[in-house]
Amino acid sequence: MNIPSLLSGPGALLIAAAGGFIAHLLHVPLAWMIGAMLATACIAWQRPPEIPRLARPLALLVLGLALGQSFTAPVIAAVASAFPVILAAGLLSIVAGLVVGPILKRMGGLDERTAFFAGVPGGIVVMVVLAARAGVSIAPVTLSQTMRLIVVVVVFPPLLALLASGLPPDAAFAASRPPVWWPGLAGLAAVGAAIALAGERAGFANPWMFGPCLLAIGLSATGRLPSGVWLPLVDAAQVALGATLGAKLTRDFVLGSRRLALASMVSAVALSLLLALIALALALVSGLPIAAVVLGMAPGGMPEMAVTAKALDLAVPLVLGFHLTRTLLCNLAVGPLWRAVEWSRRS
Repeated sequence: MNIPSLLSGPGALLIAAAGGFIAHLLHVPLAWMIGAMLATACIAWQRPPEIPRLARPLALLVLGLALGQSFTAPVIAAVASAFPVILAAGLLSIVAGLVVGPILKRMGGLDERTAFFAGVPGGIVVMVVLAARAGVSIAPVTLSQTMRLIVVVVVFPPLLALLASGLPPDAAFAASRPPVWWPGLAGLAAVGAAIALAGERAGFANPWMFGPCLLAIGLSATGRLPSGVWLPLVDAAQVALGATLGAKLTRDFVLGSRRLALASMVSAVALSLLLALIALALALVSGLPIAAVVLGMAPGGMPEMAVTAKALDLAVPLVLGFHLTRTLLCNLAVGPLWRAVEWSRRS
């Protein structure tokens, strides 16, 4: 097989899977995603690999179904009882974007408004869309959000694995894994894909995860889920997500704005520490599991953080609830918050 074929389509995914397998053998937390990301980044530095366009949507479809299946009726009740803490965490996460904004402004050379949209931990897709609506250049926002996500994906899993080591899963947020019934799983995937396509045409953000996840939640809560998701499919989804992340780390992408890339990594560390401290305080006050709250407030993307929770067995529904709420709040509150900041500084 020649070099071009290795870097395109199945060849690139094969390299990513090999990286995930090596990380798995080394017992790296979130091995399949991190290993795939690092392997793909190594080849992306020399030449951008071509990841199949369907890789990420299909990965999100699988993860949406797998995550949604854990929302049984008792688990939903437990998450609902934690909603005041989840809501407070979402609002505090957005405000934290204002705190790290000056780092991106001074170190990264951004104007104040761009630094704000680059600093709020709302996820790459959501923040790019909101920045475009606000008339902000999306290139620096994309770079900053991507670099922060990569820092979080690499750093948080091993730290949380240590934090949660030896602790039993929180029974209130745990559900038994449903058995796999292939006809039922095929039907779930088909309906989930149809919902995702409809959401995509309607312009919803991240429909390939939201749609299937909501479908699985509804069926699981009513006791009508026809099948669980086969675990090797979840591992394959992690490989696809890791490959799409690693493929972005081309030489031009990273070195095209070294100053902003460095500022993004520094701000990612600062934001992670700030949110971890807030999460620790909220967990101690509320009695919720500390590791799950820290991961729920981690400034990474919802798919990546939710699959981290699943890999580490850290109250998946609770973590997903934190990130889902923050995503919705970002859509509703980021624009008005920035307008309020501008108004207060003019008056």
